[in-house]
Amino acid sequence: MHPASPPPDRSGLDALLRNRPFLALWTGQLLAQVADKIFYVLLIILLKTGDYRPWPVSWQHSENSMLSAVMIAYTVPAIVFGSAAGIVVDRFSKKQMLIACNVIRAALIVALPFLPKAFVVLLTMTFLISTVTQFFAPAEQAAIPLTVGREGLMSANALFASSTMGGIIVGMTIGEPLFSWVKHSFGAASQEFLLGGLYLISAALIYTMRIKEAHAGSSGKNVHPWQDLKEGLRYLKHNHLVSNAMVQLTILYSVFAALQVLAIALSGKIGLKETQFGFLLAAAGVGMVFGAAFLGHWGHRMHHKPLPLIGFLMMGFVLAMFAFTRQLWVGFGLSALFGFGASLINGPMQALIQEKTPESMQGKVFGLENNAINIALSLPLALTGPLTDAVSQAVGSDDLGLRIVLLSLGFLVSVMGMAAWKHTRKVLQDVL
Repeated sequence: MHPASPPPDRSGLDALLRNRPFLALWTGQLLAQVADKIFYVLLIILLKTGDYRPWPVSWQHSENSMLSAVMIAYTVPAIVFGSAAGIVVDRFSKKQMLIACNVIRAALIVALPFLPKAFVVLLTMTFLISTVTQFFAPAEQAAIPLTVGREGLMSANALFASSTMGGIIVGMTIGEPLFSWVKHSFGAASQEFLLGGLYLISAALIYTMRIKEAHAGSSGKNVHPWQDLKEGLRYLKHNHLVSNAMVQLTILYSVFAALQVLAIALSGKIGLKETQFGFLLAAAGVGMVFGAAFLGHWGHRMHHKPLPLIGFLMMGFVLAMFAFTRQLWVGFGLSALFGFGASLINGPMQALIQEKTPESMQGKVFGLENNAINIALSLPLALTGPLTDAVSQAVGSDDLGLRIVLLSLGFLVSVMGMAAWKHTRKVLQDVL
């Protein structure tokens, strides 16, 4: 892999911000992340105000059933096509794949106002758009090493992780007011045109990215998906460095998913409205930015330090302290510390996967990683809420139930972090 524009004898965030190919990829990815979350908001708006005819007819008065069906159509491709997308990414130029994903998503979204107002149509388009999105993630991860040198991988991944969180928060926050303003000013179809425009701008930014790819433009012929998938699994089985790093990331995203659910109830305990839980998650994003800065400037001095273990212990401590937090500024501070700890796991582990995976295998590996992470995100999102309700009912108090869940989760995260590090330290300690 050859960086297109290596920074002159400098490392860290300063080098990244002077690296034009990286900036093009980073800003394009950030805009695509915001667009993804705004699309999620648009789906809810269209269901509530778009007059889509229900299907089947028995859902005539079951808005919740329609919403659930759309959410399933939105999430299923991440689990079904995550690995397959990585196989395809290995066969084509990463840059072309990123641009194509954005252009296709833009075309599908812009086509929505001109299609029949039938629920099955919205369901199909949601499934197609989400499927295309699965090809964007592994191509993006595989493109990062092509824009930065080996010394920049850790800070680059920390910055990507923090901007991903920022994109989620910004998209969820501005989606509804932005669509309301656009619809009022320019008409109903303007919502879809605005969202399609965001994807096209992202594609244009990535188009300006100049990188060298060893397999750019390789033919997609003679593709054997099942053999390629087995090859990726075989690689992970024999490369303990990469597979163990992936385990650490899977645990990390599971914990983050649980926090997203608990943040709703927790925000009401520290002085916010429950609908303002995004501010608590935003504080975690700020912590991840500081974590990116820390790794960028001092990460090279932290070799042979158990950064993932420190990160897990920090996150476990924060979750336990949340159980006793009732002051707003303390809640924000703890959330920022949570994000900082997450950076100590995500940055080093993602950098290791990118550094140690050959370019010809990156799509397969990142596809499998994307698949594992999506499953890790789905399970806590589905289980944390009902578990908290069950505990609260058992003890007869919502406040006490939330405390028990937070304390238990904090303890579990710490134990899982120590167990994961004990299992992987012989593989990881020499390269961290």
